[in-house]
Amino acid sequence: MKSKWLFFVLVSLLPVAAAAQIAPERPAAAENPDAALKWKAYAGFSYTSLNQVNQSRYGLIGFNLELSRDFGRFFAVTADGAYYPSSYASGNPGNPKVSMILAGPEVHAPVFERWNAFGHVLLGGEHTGGTSQTPDISFAGGFGVGVEYKWSQRILFRASGDDIASSFSLVNNSDQLGNSPHRRWNARGGIGVAYRF
Repeated sequence: MKSKWLFFVLVSLLPVAAAAQIAPERPAAAENPDAALKWKAYAGFSYTSLNQVNQSRYGLIGFNLELSRDFGRFFAVTADGAYYPSSYASGNPGNPKVSMILAGPEVHAPVFERWNAFGHVLLGGEHTGGTSQTPDISFAGGFGVGVEYKWSQRILFRASGDDIASSFSLVNNSDQLGNSPHRRWNARGGIGVAYRF
């Protein structure tokens, strides 16, 4: 008879014992405060070479803006816009200006305690104005890498470099080549500040 009551007592305590074995759910932000910050906006000064313009001697300076959305710890999608209104020295033919809008995937990872590294592949379009090129808009794309220094949880300092390909015709080549486009690779570098939110 005593064994029967002992059995009922033990069976009634099983749900309590089972519940004690499961750890309570903790929000992701408690484990990693950065997990709650999914977006990153970047603004910085930038330089691009100007290989698509005949007899170009000097690259262009301007600014670069980016907006990224994190999807997990190592992956993001980035939208990139840049505008280069002037060269850093005189000597380029015409008055070249370059603007580009690109987007693509990004991978990033922590390297040291406050340092992150990233790489991305970007595709989109590029416009070259002030040089009488035909066409003046081209499909563009390329790849880039960079490093970020985490100054605080929300503020990052960044340095990056890209190699962006585009396909423009040579200026005044309608007689010889019929304005056929030629692919050119333009190096691009930048430094700036990013804000996470």
